[in-house]
Amino acid sequence: MPKEQGQRVVASNRRARHDYLIEDTVEAGIVLSGTEVKSLRQGRASLVDGYAFIEGGEAWLDAVHIPEYTEGTWNNHAPRRKRKLLLHKQQIVKMSHKTKEGGYTLIPLSLYFSDGRAKVELAVAKGKREYDKRQTLREKQDRREAERAMRTRNRLGE
Repeated sequence: MPKEQGQRVVASNRRARHDYLIEDTVEAGIVLSGTEVKSLRQGRASLVDGYAFIEGGEAWLDAVHIPEYTEGTWNNHAPRRKRKLLLHKQQIVKMSHKTKEGGYTLIPLSLYFSDGRAKVELAVAKGKREYDKRQTLREKQDRREAERAMRTRNRLGE
């Protein structure tokens, strides 16, 4: 069987970009059991409630839902268990300092396979206030309206 090439997204947390101001992102490997990998290869996962934390010099991913593998037996995994993240020590120290500053948290943005290995994109993020969310939506709408107006103008000008 040929080795898997490229990148294939399993799950993404679209809500995170709306609720948080993303400051920095990092790619991390995940320690998974066999049935978790098989379940991910079927494209089943949810990052909605997920978060990461640093404890004892190690990074952990918690509350990410990877459903049980349907063809699994009695040794199936727990859907919302704590999973260890594989990062370099410098990355862990850097993220630890950021989260201790206050107001910052670690959230998973996407879960994907990169060259056959399961990875998660982590973000150091700060929660947005309600008025920040409204302002972001307004900017997005204005940009969309400007693009639409330019498109119709270009069509009429031809």
